[in-house]
Amino acid sequence: MTVKISHLAQVDPRAHIGENVEIGPFCCIGPDVTLGDGCELQSNVTITGHTTIGERNRFFPGAVIGGEPQDSGYKGAPTRLEIGHENIFREGVTVNRGAEKEDHTTRVGHQNLLMANCHVGHNCHVNNRVILVNGCLLGGHVHVHDGAILSGNVTVHHFSTVGMLAFVSGGCRAPHDIPPFMLASGSDNPVINTINIVGMRRAGITPESIDVIKRAHRLLYRDMKPLDTVRAELAEQLDGIFPFELSTLLNFLEKQRRGKMGRAREIYRNQVTPPTESFHRRAA
Repeated sequence: MTVKISHLAQVDPRAHIGENVEIGPFCCIGPDVTLGDGCELQSNVTITGHTTIGERNRFFPGAVIGGEPQDSGYKGAPTRLEIGHENIFREGVTVNRGAEKEDHTTRVGHQNLLMANCHVGHNCHVNNRVILVNGCLLGGHVHVHDGAILSGNVTVHHFSTVGMLAFVSGGCRAPHDIPPFMLASGSDNPVINTINIVGMRRAGITPESIDVIKRAHRLLYRDMKPLDTVRAELAEQLDGIFPFELSTLLNFLEKQRRGKMGRAREIYRNQVTPPTESFHRRAA
């Protein structure tokens, strides 16, 4: 096993350190940390709490990972942070472990890029291939789905959800869910202006499916038709066969409608459940 640990770093002997790990000067690793193979901690990185980190993650100076949740109801329980593989945490990023709510766990998936000074609050779930640009703030219990991009200084209200391949423009305050494939802009209560065509093309979504999402956007946000009416009209146009992308959008909106204050997950506020199985087992 090859591990490079600076003599200026502090690594608790009870921590589990994988192979080919590099830990730079002034890093601090706590006793309940598991650090996977090939991870790189440049300098001044703190990883604490019950934190499990997968392989080939990179942490830049000043990152603080696994700190206590910023929740006044937290009483010191051994809540968790679980991180997947090949993520990048740039300078000053903070990711808090879970509070004693929902499943007690904050989760970050695979191949995400968290740029400088982003904050991921307690019990957030950041899925895969998400980009959080400099200064993004995720309140507690926020979910960000695969491929979403949040531009600089976006602030997402707790219990909000950002859908798959959504794009939120810089400086937005998002007090409610942002539907998948949509592009939102505006400094307060962002407006769904159009669809994220560039992101959908990059993700390999077919032109036919993109056209269907365009039609859905026009009916929902230009013609302002009710969701049930839109579903019925599109079912008639498509002979009842919805592509995956359209089903994802309509199901997301249905959950949002059943929630509160524009947030589907608001109904889970103050819910406490036993911790679920490991993120890594679920991902496998």
